Amino acid sequence: MNTEHPYDVVVIGGGINGVGVAADAAGRGLSVLLCEQSDLASATSSASSKLIHGGLRYLEHYDFALVRSSLIERKVLLKSAPHLVHPIRFAVPFNKLLRPFWIIRLGLFLYDLMGHSRTFKRSKAIYFNPTDTSNPLKRTIRKGFIYTDCIVDDARLVVANALRAKHRGAKIVTRVKCIHAIRTQDFWEVTLENVLTKQKCMIRARSLVNAAGPWVEDVNKNVLQMQSETHIRLVKGSHIIVPKLYDKEQAYVLQHKDGRIVFVIPYLKQFSMIGTTDVEYNGAPLKAKIDLQEMEYLCDIVSDYFHHPLKSQQILSTWSGVRPLVDDKSSNLSAINRGYRLEFNVDGKNSLPLVNIFGGKLTTYRLVSEKAIDMLAPYFIHCSNAWTSKFPLPGGDLPDGNFTSFLEKLAQDYDWLPSALLMRYAQTYGTLTYVMLKDIQNETQLGQDLGHGLYEIELKYLMDNEWATTAEDILLRRTKLGLFYTPSEQERLEEWIQKNNK
Repeated sequence: MNTEHPYDVVVIGGGINGVGVAADAAGRGLSVLLCEQSDLASATSSASSKLIHGGLRYLEHYDFALVRSSLIERKVLLKSAPHLVHPIRFAVPFNKLLRPFWIIRLGLFLYDLMGHSRTFKRSKAIYFNPTDTSNPLKRTIRKGFIYTDCIVDDARLVVANALRAKHRGAKIVTRVKCIHAIRTQDFWEVTLENVLTKQKCMIRARSLVNAAGPWVEDVNKNVLQMQSETHIRLVKGSHIIVPKLYDKEQAYVLQHKDGRIVFVIPYLKQFSMIGTTDVEYNGAPLKAKIDLQEMEYLCDIVSDYFHHPLKSQQILSTWSGVRPLVDDKSSNLSAINRGYRLEFNVDGKNSLPLVNIFGGKLTTYRLVSEKAIDMLAPYFIHCSNAWTSKFPLPGGDLPDGNFTSFLEKLAQDYDWLPSALLMRYAQTYGTLTYVMLKDIQNETQLGQDLGHGLYEIELKYLMDNEWATTAEDILLRRTKLGLFYTPSEQERLEEWIQKNNK
């Protein structure tokens, strides 16, 4: 990293908001450095419900502006990353004891109206056939609704934005923590520490963006020695993974008697993902884990709706993420606003602006990032206009934005690749598959298979281009293959990585 010349923008945090800010700023001609204390997407941004959506239930809280902006972003993200973002139908079984039929119908009508696009099928009332063997619902559930939203590989969306920033000239450093930053006469003096070697260095910056997610207040208090007007509440959301509960390629939205909703979503073709919970959390964000009560909560709601009861013994894996929600003093956790707040701070004498990002959700990261740089733009005469809505993310430049056509072309160009591996490459890397497989002409040239189709060529690509340094980085965030690996296979992979690490 450059320790001599000052950066225009230093971004603290490598979650979705941080990498979005770095990409937006770099694309406007600003010099950027982003530091992340762990791996990219190592906290909240890889522990989501994997949805790009408007937030249908936010309509109940009259948060029409958030729903509207989220639905606009849904369309933008589908266009910019069609390999990562995919439309899927969501079925909503009707329960007359929880919400009236007309309320749900009206909500879906408004949802369709605000998110109007030919890409997304409109909602409608449906009938669940009790004699249909592919119907997983209890036979007493006869009617409901169906609408369209999108699923996404959340961690890969983070990596794609980090690549976008890198391609535009930004410097991205992981396992590097910002431990101190102070305004001097001309610059921010920022002290960084390598968390592995404990080596420190100081860089200078003309502005800072605090995108530390659950740590945003901690950074303000302990790194910047400032107090912010805005506060956050940490809310833990947990998910469980079980063997797939049905064969249909659609998701279900289950209404709980406490007013919340839980999603059941197809995951990696072999599993079902179920979540999320809402639990007040006061611990360290990286130590958040699901508890027995949360497991029972998720299993119970599935058992309330599905024909075959779900037992906790069926759970194969779990994850818990801590959402940093803007504290609006609400006593109902599920009613806390899922929006964002940007807090701008400037030194009266020398400017040196600071933007703190509070809250937000995966769907609106690009909008948050754009607005954050809009705040900084007046301080940089060479800063150009917003641009990220008009260009695809790395890997997302599919011909005509059509994933099926791209997959067919990829299959022709690499007709020797097994179909399952080809599909995984297409959905993970998009057109970057061609970069990864450059000069590779047969399966032998992929190198050694380190398990479950994870070949050496992919590992080298991830380590050289995508900041991966551990087996966890690769299995949990870059490829999602962790569910298939045994402990001994993971150990073997870690040994290979450490041996081949530069």
